[in-house]
Amino acid sequence: MKIKSFLRNNGWAICLSILIPVIIMGISYYQLGIYPTSDRTILASDGFGQLVNFYSGFNNVLHGKQSFFYTWSGSLGLNFVSLMSYYVNSIFSFLVFFFDNRQMPDAMYVILLTKIGGMGLSFWVYAHNTYRLPQWGKVCLSVCYALMSFTVAYSIMLMWMDALIFLPLILLGIQRVMDEQKIILLFATYFILFITNYYTAFMVGVFSFLYFFARLLTNWKQYKSSIVPYLITSVLAGGASMIIILPSVIDLKMNGEKLDSINQIFTSDLGPWDFVIKSMPGVYDTSKYGSAPFIYIGLLPLIFFIFYFVSKKIPLRNKVIYGSLVLFMVASVYIEPLNLFWQGMHFPNMFLFRFSYLYSTVVIILAGFGMEMLEKKDIPLFVNICLSLSGLFLLAVIVSNKKRYDFVTQESLVLTLVFLSAYLLLFLSKKKKHKFLKFMPVVLILCISLEAFFNTTQMMGGIDKEWGYTKKEAYTRSYKDINKLVNKTTSINDSFYRLENLDSVTRTDSFNYNYSGVTMFSSVRNRRSSKYLDNLGFRSPGTNLTIMYPNNTILMDGVLGVKYNLSKQNLDKYGFEKIDSSGEYTLYENKNALPLGMLTDEGIYQDKNNKTQTALLHQLSKIDQPLFQFTGLKEVSRENMYVKEEGDFTFYSEQMANKAQKITWEVDVPANTQAYLSLDPGQSSDMWQADVEVSVSGQKRTNSLTTVGTYYNLGYHSKAEKVKVSAKFNGQSIIRLIRPSVLVLKTDTFDNAMNEIKKKEVAFEVKGNKAKAEVALEQEQVIFTTIPYDQGWQASIDGKPVEIEAVQDALISVKVPKGKHEVVLTFYPKGMKLGSLLFLVCVIAFCLYVFWYKKMSRKINLEENE
Repeated sequence: MKIKSFLRNNGWAICLSILIPVIIMGISYYQLGIYPTSDRTILASDGFGQLVNFYSGFNNVLHGKQSFFYTWSGSLGLNFVSLMSYYVNSIFSFLVFFFDNRQMPDAMYVILLTKIGGMGLSFWVYAHNTYRLPQWGKVCLSVCYALMSFTVAYSIMLMWMDALIFLPLILLGIQRVMDEQKIILLFATYFILFITNYYTAFMVGVFSFLYFFARLLTNWKQYKSSIVPYLITSVLAGGASMIIILPSVIDLKMNGEKLDSINQIFTSDLGPWDFVIKSMPGVYDTSKYGSAPFIYIGLLPLIFFIFYFVSKKIPLRNKVIYGSLVLFMVASVYIEPLNLFWQGMHFPNMFLFRFSYLYSTVVIILAGFGMEMLEKKDIPLFVNICLSLSGLFLLAVIVSNKKRYDFVTQESLVLTLVFLSAYLLLFLSKKKKHKFLKFMPVVLILCISLEAFFNTTQMMGGIDKEWGYTKKEAYTRSYKDINKLVNKTTSINDSFYRLENLDSVTRTDSFNYNYSGVTMFSSVRNRRSSKYLDNLGFRSPGTNLTIMYPNNTILMDGVLGVKYNLSKQNLDKYGFEKIDSSGEYTLYENKNALPLGMLTDEGIYQDKNNKTQTALLHQLSKIDQPLFQFTGLKEVSRENMYVKEEGDFTFYSEQMANKAQKITWEVDVPANTQAYLSLDPGQSSDMWQADVEVSVSGQKRTNSLTTVGTYYNLGYHSKAEKVKVSAKFNGQSIIRLIRPSVLVLKTDTFDNAMNEIKKKEVAFEVKGNKAKAEVALEQEQVIFTTIPYDQGWQASIDGKPVEIEAVQDALISVKVPKGKHEVVLTFYPKGMKLGSLLFLVCVIAFCLYVFWYKKMSRKINLEENE
């Protein structure tokens, strides 16, 4: 009966708090041509395709196709617990179970709208239990919270949205601990948040502690007794979450993740009017570099936020305490050490000020308290605030630096003034007891919704203009063809192998199609193995966020066991034979692909024997004959290009602006060789906009000069011949390269080396998080594998644990004594066992604490009543 009564009184408000944000977001997407049956996705640019594929990887886990602990799809192999704890550990991720991987963009659309509705619901729950407000007031605040600018502008970062769902509930949990001595809500919400996304959980954890401390100071005498329950509950919730957090943190630390150093006091690329102008609806600058924080949360909350500080009804102590919290959040934007601290001491890769939603949350929380205090006699003050805000916005637009704030549109300014005027008139009608007053809640909710709709459409339009919402066809067009060919490789192979798509859809296709590859983009990665692969010719610059397969040699195809290639164009690679095709794609099989393990000796641990791909092959094969030779290029023609050589570099500069530069060379390729054109930008960080289209024998491929390898395939040549190759440069007026040349691989020598290694191959049987092999050795040897080294790996020989040694701190190797043995490699995330123990201990301890705490609370209340 209580539930029925509650729903009868509050059901319409709950529904509006959920449905209005969802409908507004849905209509905004619809205007951009994004809905489940449309041809566009919520993926803004191809660069965010990795996220949808991580959901596909999670879907593979749910359907039993992949281990929960380890994924072989992540750049040779990766700790999947750590990856999930950042990308897909949302409580809403289970929805992907009802979609197949081809439908994953639609699944993400559904999940995002569900999360938006969850934000509206969670803030309504907070408001209902915090404020003495009519239902329309709670609905207005909930809609504003769910559709704050941060939510919409960063909506493509789906994994951050859960923090905004749980934040109001965590703050409510803190209030319950302090006011009602109830601790279960706080424990539950802290725990779920911590295991959902450790990155945003850190921000919310710090902020919630500051909120508790601020509230504590507002009434020390009453609240000081809540310090111990709050700390115990928080610590136990944190301890229970170690089942996910501990393996993730250890993984980040083990795999080379480092904190960024602080080089300046004040944050660069900010202006004095940022907080004023970004408080207006519909103001989108950029989500890349140079942006101001996204802090808009609605004009009405902003009005009542100011009212909170100017009203005489609010105690001065509360104003000072919460005002200090607000100023601290503002200072965190402008002061670089604080800015970095909130983001885990890491410079963000675009999407700046990822904690700015915390400022918006403070604004709307205090706005609720201000709204609570409003009476008819306060309407003149309300009017003054509206007029002052109108003047402030006008002043900011007039006097601010036009170059800095050129993103402010006339439409935003006009509608800001219109909505401020509307709110002013609505509340004036309240004072005059106008007959229109009975319709005021409906009109106010309508105004709030229209304002939120305008802001949402402007934000999403800005995203579309800046990033471009991709066509769903780009993700689904070739799905059946690729999936068919990948399944073909599965059906004809019992042993482990790797596959790469030369015409991939995204950089994480391997998760979507559930194959093992090399290419990956992820914030969670094994940096040590990616760095080593970079030395071996796979491009993985800087912090190794990306590892790219294209433009390496067939030598590394063999060593890494890349047995299959998918390609839309003819694949002229030695040792690769066409075996099937589907649609635009053709499947090629590599006869020289090696298994997961190879026998060698302890020389593998010496840097000189493993530092480069040539040295590695010599060590594994024991054939010390030259594999490669370099030959020069003879220029045939050039278009729109000046050429200048300076030291080891060649500079290509355009003669006519905004027109491609093209140069054609001729090269003499010897017989029985695989040839590559070497276009190496070196360590040029200023070349990131440069693209090159390489044309040879009618085949063309376009790549970014700095994101893929340096060896552009010129094909296999059984006879000596002259080859013409052209390079067309775009994107930058000046191209700087280490002097271009041709790298020639001698296939006879290559065959000899690979045949020798095949005599010592170790075929591992891979299943889930285990790899097992049997060997028979005449003497002690080392099994060198192409499995990325991670401390979570454990090795055993005939059931007895043995040490794992890392080659270049990147790949696993195991010493095996002579005789016949079974070698087993098993992966459990480092820290998982301890984390699981902490989970059990902390949950049991919390249950006991709840029982004791309730008993003590009843005793204290009884004594107080007596």
